[in-house]
Amino acid sequence: MNDLTTRKNSENFTMKFVFNFVALLLVTIFWSLALAEEGHDEEGEALIFSTQEREAAGISVEEVSVMSLSEMLRVPAEVLINAYQTARVTPRIQAQIVERHVQLGDQTVVGDRLVTLSSVAMAEAQGELIVAEREWDRVSSLGRKAVGESRYVAAKVARQQAFAKVLAFGMQEKQAEDLLQSGNAANAIGEFDLLSPLAGTVLNDSFVTGELIEPGRVLFEISDESVLWVEARISPNNLSGIEIGTQTRVSVNGTDWIDGSVIQLHHKLNETTRTQAVRIAVQNTSDKLHPGQFAEVEIQTGPGTPGLAVPNSALTLMKGLPVVFKLEGGEEFHPEPVDIGPVVGDWTLINAGLNEGDEIAIQGVFHLKSLLLKSSIGDAD
Repeated sequence: MNDLTTRKNSENFTMKFVFNFVALLLVTIFWSLALAEEGHDEEGEALIFSTQEREAAGISVEEVSVMSLSEMLRVPAEVLINAYQTARVTPRIQAQIVERHVQLGDQTVVGDRLVTLSSVAMAEAQGELIVAEREWDRVSSLGRKAVGESRYVAAKVARQQAFAKVLAFGMQEKQAEDLLQSGNAANAIGEFDLLSPLAGTVLNDSFVTGELIEPGRVLFEISDESVLWVEARISPNNLSGIEIGTQTRVSVNGTDWIDGSVIQLHHKLNETTRTQAVRIAVQNTSDKLHPGQFAEVEIQTGPGTPGLAVPNSALTLMKGLPVVFKLEGGEEFHPEPVDIGPVVGDWTLINAGLNEGDEIAIQGVFHLKSLLLKSSIGDAD
């Protein structure tokens, strides 16, 4: 069984080698024919640059090396708020807006005053609390034996219920205690503040001062944007290799990428697109991402296999063929046809045409191509 497996692996390697050799041979033949048609030979296709001239022209050179590139899947996505770090602030009773203390885009910390409200129901509850507090002070000072067990318990419970009621209506505990310490029924005017429940950014504040607000109306949406969610929708056929913790990259402009990782895989497919949502957490410390933006996501789906790879920026097309500019003799750049393999992120695997240790241009390739084409046109004249 082992001999059979070894023989099959050897045959597969031989077939792959022959296929790559034939592909490179065909590319080279086609390249040579194209050069012959235009009256150029490959030896004449060279550009000479000293080290100083390369630096002035913005041409960077790097050695070709063997790399193990992870297999990547690129899919569209959308930036979402982190619902686990978001709060919606709403009144629990009907109230009127008296004064706002923050506005859209402001940063808040826990306990910051957001808005002052006024409510008839709250004024009544505050008045009841002051009355209950006074009764409890009298009863507790006289003692349980003097007033009787029934009155003592009733006064204590009434005070507790009155205090709980103002809290249930939206008054903060400190506000209620300050009201009781004043002991002045004239302060029971029904005003109270809504406070920030978390540290974050005010994302929504759709109301105006003086407006009468019904219970449950969202006055503020506050979210901590330091960690955002990015949701990608992927066909179930492409989910192999994606799991919790899988590494990803996210970009909203195709140029700047931010690292992230998969935190959730939805268990229900979208009924319209028949895709499965994959939720990614991204550190947004640079504040480059904002909820609602469309993005691209690259998700690592496999470890890949080692092979020669070059940056995508090193490749260009000439006469319809992929080429790189190979540095020879320390100063001469020659266009070298290559047989390319899969593109993995910012890298392209090379099947044939280059060897490990070859030096190629990775920046300034367009400049080299322009000079070569200009030279070719001049020769044709």
